[in-house]
Amino acid sequence: MARVELFAPKILAFEGGFVNDPVDRGGATNMGVTLDTWKKVGYDKDGDGDIDADDIRKLSKQDAMAVLKLNYWNRWGADQINNQSIAEILVDWLWGSGKWGIVIPQRILKVPVDGIVGPATLYAVNSANQRGLHSAIFQARGRFILDLVKNHPEQKKFLDGWMNRLNQFKFVA
Repeated sequence: MARVELFAPKILAFEGGFVNDPVDRGGATNMGVTLDTWKKVGYDKDGDGDIDADDIRKLSKQDAMAVLKLNYWNRWGADQINNQSIAEILVDWLWGSGKWGIVIPQRILKVPVDGIVGPATLYAVNSANQRGLHSAIFQARGRFILDLVKNHPEQKKFLDGWMNRLNQFKFVA
């Protein structure tokens, strides 16, 4: 079974510290945790009565890893995925692109496309040819990234980084 403890260091290696690039659709972000995500799952870290970019600036690695586990790893039910490399590419897609990281893999798996990972989706993940599934997810995510940049040309500045990140997800049996 896949383990978040093996994946968490990879996320931290991909993600930097605090950024608030006006072109980045995620807005204020620290270690990959966006302000919108922190508003849903976090708290007022600086105690000033609101949750804003100042709170994102104060996130710790423990905060980021708690968000990863509770809201991305668990959302994919990744503890129940047999192959670590499959779990990692799926959770990273969800982490980076929200619901599309579930919806598009569900299309690939030919299960009901509802954006919710349940028993049927997990069964399909674990029953598929693992190398073939990883390849299909990898290719679909690459197309997703290219389409995103095509539809939002201002995002082109992130293309190389996104593709380099995707290329780090190699299949391991």
